[in-house]
Amino acid sequence: MASIATQQACVSFPSFSDKAQWVHDVFISFRGKDTGNIFTSHLHHALSEKGLKTSFTDVDDEEISASVLEAIGKSRISMVVLSKNYAYSRVCLDELVKILECNGQMVCPIFYDVEPSEVRKQTGSFEKALAQHEESCGENAEKVQRWKAALKHVANLSGWHLGNEHEAKFIQKTVAEVLTKLKGTSLLSVAAYPVGIDSHLQETNLLLTSKSNGVLMIGISGICGIGKTTIAKAIYNNLAHQFEGSSFLTSVREISKQPQGLLQLQEILLFEILGDKQIKLFDTDRGIDVIQRWLGCKRVLLVLDDVDQREQLEALARECDWFGEGSRIIITSRDESLLVDHGVESVYNGKELNFNYAIQLFSWYAFKKPCPEEGYEELAYRAVNNAKGSPSALKLLGSKLHGRSISQWKSELDKLERFRNK
Repeated sequence: MASIATQQACVSFPSFSDKAQWVHDVFISFRGKDTGNIFTSHLHHALSEKGLKTSFTDVDDEEISASVLEAIGKSRISMVVLSKNYAYSRVCLDELVKILECNGQMVCPIFYDVEPSEVRKQTGSFEKALAQHEESCGENAEKVQRWKAALKHVANLSGWHLGNEHEAKFIQKTVAEVLTKLKGTSLLSVAAYPVGIDSHLQETNLLLTSKSNGVLMIGISGICGIGKTTIAKAIYNNLAHQFEGSSFLTSVREISKQPQGLLQLQEILLFEILGDKQIKLFDTDRGIDVIQRWLGCKRVLLVLDDVDQREQLEALARECDWFGEGSRIIITSRDESLLVDHGVESVYNGKELNFNYAIQLFSWYAFKKPCPEEGYEELAYRAVNNAKGSPSALKLLGSKLHGRSISQWKSELDKLERFRNK
């Protein structure tokens, strides 16, 4: 362990923000002259009635505003209402390009009074609108090409086609499907202060992308308190939107000890991935059969958190071929040998926090800011040294010392060190 003086010289305190990535549930891109006072207005009302935060702006400016760009980037789903005159609006087309640039977002087109093939092949009003843009853009022809590519791309996405269906019924059905999609993007609470998470995400991402085809099963291992669950939650939040279905089964070890615990976990897994389908299982063997048959063609993200027995893996994710092409299964366990014996392809070992991250995490709990209060610096470094880089220990010790005087800090640390030295 480096001396306190050496540590103090190398410490820097990066700023910390725990703001959620999403501000809005839905962003609606539409041409106001076509649908603003009718379909889109009714759609917005129906979404809002379900408690969804929905953003849309009915403007016909020549340039897209910074506030609209921000709203798009902070929405979990973008719904693109493709109507007859949508492509005549440069703002709509710029919105569409921005929407498709947002990697962490689901995009759902609605074909309102147009056929998907009109948008994809750019015929009819879309052909005329784009020709008009080409004529007026002059040297900015590259921008028109981006608009064309975006229209073709969105027309190939899974969405909804109004056709001859009654609008009220269509909106009701669409909102129900949006709610189902949003279930798969609900963010898990990772940590009050997720210090150092990005470095874990970068390393685990290398493991998760090491195989482009097939199903990949990886493990996260390490001692108690090292942050395995926190890492798994952060991965889940980053990736869940990319899959057809997702499930995070927490506390597998504890739940499995309860009567019918494994059966309960199987039911939760199926419910979370399949959405509204209520499934009642009668024994784990039937649960295994249902998981194989119903999820074998689905691309899913499954996290099994805190596994400690082979029978838990046997009941929930025995084989990779239980799940569809491209699925990812992540298993956290204190027992690395259990993961290896189960055949996971790679194991990520949770690491202790380095001193800079450790002092920052400790300070958030002890001082509610990323660095020690003046006069407490030496005591804070001493406390961090005692925690040995364990996130759990840093949180507990920081919380215990919060609001206490210097003399109380010294007394608590003396007790801790005497206990550790026994």
